Amino acid sequence: MIIAERKDLARLIGMLEGRRSILVAGCRSCVAVCQAGGEREVAALAEALRLHAAAGGLERSIETVTVERQCEKEWTREVAPMVEGKDAILSLACGVGVQVMQETFPDVQALPGLNTSNMGAPVEQGVYEERCGGCGDCVLHLTGGICPVARCSKSLLNGPCGGSQGGRCEIDPETPCAWDMIYRSLLRLGHAELLEVNIPPKDWTPSGHGGPRRIVRKRAVLEDEET
Repeated sequence: MIIAERKDLARLIGMLEGRRSILVAGCRSCVAVCQAGGEREVAALAEALRLHAAAGGLERSIETVTVERQCEKEWTREVAPMVEGKDAILSLACGVGVQVMQETFPDVQALPGLNTSNMGAPVEQGVYEERCGGCGDCVLHLTGGICPVARCSKSLLNGPCGGSQGGRCEIDPETPCAWDMIYRSLLRLGHAELLEVNIPPKDWTPSGHGGPRRIVRKRAVLEDEET
């Protein structure tokens, strides 16, 4: 899932300067799971902004809403009545959600309340680690299900480097060496021979060549079956 964390309150207050009517919009998807933009976080931030406004004698209206998924216009359109008349939408969604909200309501500025970090997974309560770099050229079948692009500090496709010691990364001793994990995973799976496969230089074309990536799912028309 997409991992994000809330921007510093002082930064958000600065972004909202001069705004009198604000809609704080959360998302029940990824950012809710990582406790950055769900209903609780929306309510807590809205209350903090109200207290700041009251302390500074500011006349400011702050409303809240949490949509199912901010990355889909089918859901963002539903909050149109709440957006009407607002000076700004403070979006507690990932960067994709902020952009979709802005596209849905082009006349009201959508402001990012979160910093989008990575695509990761929970490793323990409240701790999330990056697992995928979205490179568009997956090699997990060769690396025991462990991504060397996202989890190796040097993104080495053929490792380990000469600096790892005792299964730890030389850049950060608190970080496990991804290639040590790959080695152990392939041994467990009974495919140690894959360690001898020389993974060629990555084709980075799918990750961004030619502009934003786009995937189109086409429905197959099975005329023979219909007849």
